[in-house]
Amino acid sequence: MLSVTSSSVKQARQALGRRLREIRKDAGLTARELARRAGWHESKCSRLENGHTPPSDADIRTYTAHCAAHEQTADLIATARGIEGAYIQWRRMERAGLKRVQQSVAPLFERTRRFRGYQPWVIPGLLQSAAYTRAVLSTVAHLRDVPDDIDEAVAVRMDRQRILHSGDHRFAMLVEEWVLRTVIGDSDTMAGALGHLISVASLPSVSLGVIPLGTPRGAGWPVESFTMYDDAQVNVELVSAHLTVTQPGEIAEYTKVFAELSGIAVYGAQARSLITAAIDAFG
Repeated sequence: MLSVTSSSVKQARQALGRRLREIRKDAGLTARELARRAGWHESKCSRLENGHTPPSDADIRTYTAHCAAHEQTADLIATARGIEGAYIQWRRMERAGLKRVQQSVAPLFERTRRFRGYQPWVIPGLLQSAAYTRAVLSTVAHLRDVPDDIDEAVAVRMDRQRILHSGDHRFAMLVEEWVLRTVIGDSDTMAGALGHLISVASLPSVSLGVIPLGTPRGAGWPVESFTMYDDAQVNVELVSAHLTVTQPGEIAEYTKVFAELSGIAVYGAQARSLITAAIDAFG
């Protein structure tokens, strides 16, 4: 799955490059002639048209100006910006502070009705206790050297959890059992977080599945952390960046993976038993 998601930006750049090539050919220009007119190195057209270099707004304006295709400028620029916005480094997202990152997803959460998420690393954000969230965000701030606004960021995330109790939102969350046993913060933080997890998992809007250690994986292979927002968007957490997937074919891949993972998870009393055993271990 990682190979699928990591290739999406590359594929989108290549598709945009093919559009630029078609515009140039429709204008009857060779790549060398367009580069000459634009004052570029002659290899630049090739790099842009093959998706090796993302075009800037100025590059696109130059293409359309010299190819007499002004009517396509705005659409091409919007397409290019959308591609570059799909893959955003965490450092770029978080440079204005963690509070801003937490606030930025509010519109997405409000318009989504069906949430599906898989977490192999930590308890899902919407199901975290305040102390656990503080421990997670403190680690993020330390590792990525972001502004210290952890108190404000925790408050925003806790306020967001109101969505669990309101409207017609539905939440299907999957975690690996090792998430329950991975110490984030300290033992007291973990015991409190797991108690909170049992509480929120009992809400009518929430379905929590736990994939037990030792379960034969079959097709339910561990993958990167992801959250699905209806059938419109998937947000993927990579080590270095945040990836937004919107292509229907790729969303279908995640739908399939989520179904496979759901099929090997346990729910209800069995899930609570695993959480309780983890709490006892921290006692």
